[in-house]
Amino acid sequence: MVLLLATILYSGSSPRYNVVRKIRLLEQQVEKLHEGIRLLEALDASGTKANEFRYDSVSLSPPSTQKVSRCETIHIAMVAAGYNTSRNVVTVVKSILFYRRNPLHFHLVSDAQAKITLSTVFETWQLPAVEVSFYSAEEAATQVSWIPNFHYSGIYGLLKLTLTEALPPHVDKIIVLDTDVTVCANVAELWQFFALMRQAGKLLGLVENQSDWYLGSLWERHKPWPALGRGVNTGVMLLQLDALRTVEWRSTWTNVTRKVLRSYKSAALADQDVINAVVKETPDVHYLLPCTWNVQLSEHALSEHCLRDAEEYKLVHWNSPMKQMVRNEHAPYFSSLHQAFQQYDGNLMKNMLTNCYHNNTEAMKGDLDESDPCLDVRLEQKLKFRTHPFFLHYDYKPSGDHDVTLVAQLSMERVHMLDPLCSHWHGPMSLVLYTSDSEACQFLHSMSTHLPLMSRRKNVALHIVYKDRRSQMYPVNYLRNVALKFINTHYVYLSDIDFLPAFGLYDHLQYMLQTTSSEEKVALVVPAFETFLYRADFPQNKSQLLDMISSGKVSSFRADVWSKGHRATDFEHWHIATEPYRVKWQEDYEPYVVVRSSVTPYDTRFAGFGWNKVSHIMALHAQGYEFVVLPNSFMVHMPHAPSLDIGRFRWSKHYRDCLMVLKREYQTELVRKYDVQFS
Repeated sequence: MVLLLATILYSGSSPRYNVVRKIRLLEQQVEKLHEGIRLLEALDASGTKANEFRYDSVSLSPPSTQKVSRCETIHIAMVAAGYNTSRNVVTVVKSILFYRRNPLHFHLVSDAQAKITLSTVFETWQLPAVEVSFYSAEEAATQVSWIPNFHYSGIYGLLKLTLTEALPPHVDKIIVLDTDVTVCANVAELWQFFALMRQAGKLLGLVENQSDWYLGSLWERHKPWPALGRGVNTGVMLLQLDALRTVEWRSTWTNVTRKVLRSYKSAALADQDVINAVVKETPDVHYLLPCTWNVQLSEHALSEHCLRDAEEYKLVHWNSPMKQMVRNEHAPYFSSLHQAFQQYDGNLMKNMLTNCYHNNTEAMKGDLDESDPCLDVRLEQKLKFRTHPFFLHYDYKPSGDHDVTLVAQLSMERVHMLDPLCSHWHGPMSLVLYTSDSEACQFLHSMSTHLPLMSRRKNVALHIVYKDRRSQMYPVNYLRNVALKFINTHYVYLSDIDFLPAFGLYDHLQYMLQTTSSEEKVALVVPAFETFLYRADFPQNKSQLLDMISSGKVSSFRADVWSKGHRATDFEHWHIATEPYRVKWQEDYEPYVVVRSSVTPYDTRFAGFGWNKVSHIMALHAQGYEFVVLPNSFMVHMPHAPSLDIGRFRWSKHYRDCLMVLKREYQTELVRKYDVQFS
């Protein structure tokens, strides 16, 4: 089944109807595999020796009488903290969604950063029949902070112990997953075991640990925590929350842990050590799940004992710090499956599932007039693009009240500009990459090789906005708004990715912000220039720039083809200026400016090429902003191939006409809102 799935998922270039057809074919294959699975037999491990695997239930499923109702909501919990874990959560969720047929409710115990990221991911994903609730990891950590733990997950590896109290009382049972798993079956099959657990009076459902760790035989003087036989692995757990609350679960694991810590300095495997100590002391609480629901792939895992007897596996667990790079003979095989889900187009998940929910999503056309000749252009502003903020690790605290973040957006065709930009601007940046799931994975894996400067930076917030097949244009203003939303400095420098700022501009802007007017409605203009020479030396200062202008190597930006865009900057005066000077707004003015980060957002009706910056500067003018040109600041546009959208603007009269319609409508709205007149 893995080979079939990987083959299907890698065919990303196929038309959408082919992808859906292949998904349906895969679902039929999965159903055929399920037909021959045997009924679950009662497990009696009383005669099992400590060093033997208890795999007599290796591939069994609950009886058909325990089938989950199609419309029953399945609850799933995960602990998510930090940037990398947020990406992992998305991959786990994709693998769950691919097979699911039931409504889902995800319960995420997350730190503040992961909540920002994942709440945006799910809100913009717009998945049918999926709910998400967040719980504070910081609050949960107070319950376990007293437990010394050397596991690489840190204190977050203990938070699953707190779920009985963290989750609301109405959640009476829950599947708990680590974020380093890949689901390979419908989780409703796992949910069925709750009925059997309740019949047997069991509180915890877990799979046996698939290594010799708890036997204490991995190396000399290895002293693991107490466990029953090989112990259990907590990467997948079924928790009967109502029953656990009744028996005062927190007191149970707390008392057992304090008792064990009299003989052990710390936990080595976080919550897994604690759970094993509890199971060792009270074995009747534990229900043994089939090993196929937690095929473990650590360096010491003996998962072949499960795989050789299994008709199919349900879930793969990368329980090693090396994750998919782990030295395990089975890892390459399963890694292809994991990568397939990473690269799978998450937008396809919107169309999967279920007859169990009423789709209240408004049609894209909404109240638009279908006879409108510009309907195709207007539809672009109705789209909500799936967004993953802080795709990479970001660690930056503003240096002061005048710190400034460079804001820009790009597609994969402009990724090569990132390292040159990093060499010119050492301050914080908020960048948005418009790309596909597959391209985002490629970008992530190739960063260290192709973008060495970018890969070392921790003050560059990179956000992903995923392509939507319904969109025919580059959503430039949507991307800019995403970048603006996730800013932690007081000021922003609104730039574009194909410009390089002058060396030292970051420090210079902070100085100018301290010395110029502190009025809120002031936009500092950074004059824009361009060169058509791919190998031209970048000017080190204004004097060198003026020399390059005199020699014809550099000119003011778009002076020949769109002089209105920057004419108001008054470049002739800039050449001789030594002090900041004010300029008046002119129609179609679109300078690059430094403003407060609370600046009004861009208008998303303008997608593709044309009027996207003009409309924003027009809004600033309507709000009473003054434009002040900085005499010793500049930026230079670097040559590149033209975009598809500029081609549409140049060759499609329909497109240009519709843009003018949108511009007039927008201008009318500004006049009404701000009582301003445009000359």
